[in-house]
Amino acid sequence: MPFQTSAHPLAADDRAPPRATSRTPSRRDWLAWAGATALAPLPALLSGCGGSNNPGPHLAATQAWGRHEIRQAMQASQARAASVALLQGDRLVWQEAFGVLDETSRAPATPDTRFNVGSVSKVLAALAVMILVDRQLVELDAPVVRYLPQFTMLSPGYRDITVRHLLSHASGLPGTYARHMFAFAPQPGYAADLEAALADMHLKHAPGAMAVYCNDGFTLVERIVHAVTGQSYPAFVQSAILNPLGMARSGYTLQPLPAGSFAPGYIGDVRQRQEFVMGHATGGLCTTPGDMMKLATLLMRGGELDEQRIVSKAGVAEMGSAQNQGMRLNLTPDWHWGLGWDSARHQGLAAAGFVAWQKSGGTMFHSSDFYVLPQAGLALLLTGNAPGFKPGPIAEGILLRALQETGQLRVLPPRVSVAMPALATISSVAVEAVLGIYGCSSHPMKAASPDGQQVDLSIWSAKAKDWEPLCTGMRLRSDGWWWSDTQPRTQYRWEQAEGRRYLLSREPATAGHYGVTMPMAQQMPKAPAPLPPQWSARLGSTWLLANETPDSIPLAMGAGTATLHELPELPGYLLWDDSQLLLPLAADRAGMTVQVPLNAGRDLVELVVQTRDKEEWIHAAGWAYRRHD
Repeated sequence: MPFQTSAHPLAADDRAPPRATSRTPSRRDWLAWAGATALAPLPALLSGCGGSNNPGPHLAATQAWGRHEIRQAMQASQARAASVALLQGDRLVWQEAFGVLDETSRAPATPDTRFNVGSVSKVLAALAVMILVDRQLVELDAPVVRYLPQFTMLSPGYRDITVRHLLSHASGLPGTYARHMFAFAPQPGYAADLEAALADMHLKHAPGAMAVYCNDGFTLVERIVHAVTGQSYPAFVQSAILNPLGMARSGYTLQPLPAGSFAPGYIGDVRQRQEFVMGHATGGLCTTPGDMMKLATLLMRGGELDEQRIVSKAGVAEMGSAQNQGMRLNLTPDWHWGLGWDSARHQGLAAAGFVAWQKSGGTMFHSSDFYVLPQAGLALLLTGNAPGFKPGPIAEGILLRALQETGQLRVLPPRVSVAMPALATISSVAVEAVLGIYGCSSHPMKAASPDGQQVDLSIWSAKAKDWEPLCTGMRLRSDGWWWSDTQPRTQYRWEQAEGRRYLLSREPATAGHYGVTMPMAQQMPKAPAPLPPQWSARLGSTWLLANETPDSIPLAMGAGTATLHELPELPGYLLWDDSQLLLPLAADRAGMTVQVPLNAGRDLVELVVQTRDKEEWIHAAGWAYRRHD
């Protein structure tokens, strides 16, 4: 599942849902996301959290602001339902549901309505591993092959993947195994299928060299849990975490839930059946915000709840410690990956002086954000049933106002300035060096210059099959960033690392009081050779997805075809599905070419061609396509 920041919705963690275009939605669209109100009594004692009987503050101003923003976000994203819970100390000071579960019956959502929280599930995966570490069944820095001796890949470096790498997005695994990830009915065996498929794949980077968002690593955690405990991953989490914490409305989507107990998804205006997420550790948790506050209380109390120790204090601290600071390729040192957490020190809360552990999550139909502020004693989960629902900025705003209303923050932090600095000088030779084609996981980019001083960025359009302007008229400024007079909110710069040149962006987060820097793409060198004849013969071809279950949600949303091309400006590379640039490794295999940390290098594919009954098929990330033209 994807993750997000308030500046860059990334997401089965959270880009915007597919737009209604004439182009058939593709694999990259699905991997980019993995009215009435009902209130709980306030203040409500958080069951299972102990504590005093003294009511906490109602945080009336915080709630009023949050309600307004949630309703606005629901309207913008067409989310029919949303739910929020805010914990202060040991008390639920706010728990509220918004909207309806069915537009015909107008049945309201309630605080007991369950939502799929997507990659927020990764926090429980990390917690499960730390419990196994406490039980001396797993070591964080032991190789995965110690626990899965049958695990293998084509790259010899797979033997160096550790359990820590799986939990910190540093394994080098390709990204997301697509087949049967999201469906309207359970599809057993997803984790075992991934492990088997990895035997015919390469690593995209050396284990531990960088951190790039990776769902496959967490899916492999399921296999480790089963290997060392003899229990399935959902059964272990249920017995070791959910039951002891009294999270009675939480679990994994193994069977249909009672009608009216969950927030359904919609395709257009049509209400859908229950969404099943087969990657349990990476994105399969179905829960309520209130239940998640029990988990938050455990984490804030260092692993103990009601005099019952679930995990060691050291285990909780390790989850919340930065994991990427010593990696070879770390273009954004202000981003602090945790174990299971997107951020062990969330930038928005850090800008106000507070430590926050944060994890976002998205599925095909839901979007969520989970925060724990261990020193401030605050936690929050906000979720809504639309992939375009953006909880991140609202969650930050609620927490900042709660900090202010509880007296922990004197004033809200000021908004960052976008005042443009003075022009800087640069040689035409230096400008020439940054020009060319750039690759990432979602679309090629192009940097061009009309005069040796200005740089214009374009992005490849899958619909137009041509370049479309992204940011034009950029010139170098004295702060080292390239600014455009017409688009000053977002700035760009280039950085060299590990022998490659990277394009980075910087812009104010939606919350407004801090900036976010993101690696966007890497400059592509000239191909070592022209395309071999077998691959040249496949250019311009269209491929039809043929091995998804009939209950597939991607198929229901329009996925089904992929294309194969070559960019005229970058001969020798294959452009798969108008998104990823690959190089032929053999007549029947094409390999991954980009190594971009954080998010733009996620979910890469390796193409393998097979011939069945004289017909060619392409395999990519678990999906099999038959030639359609």
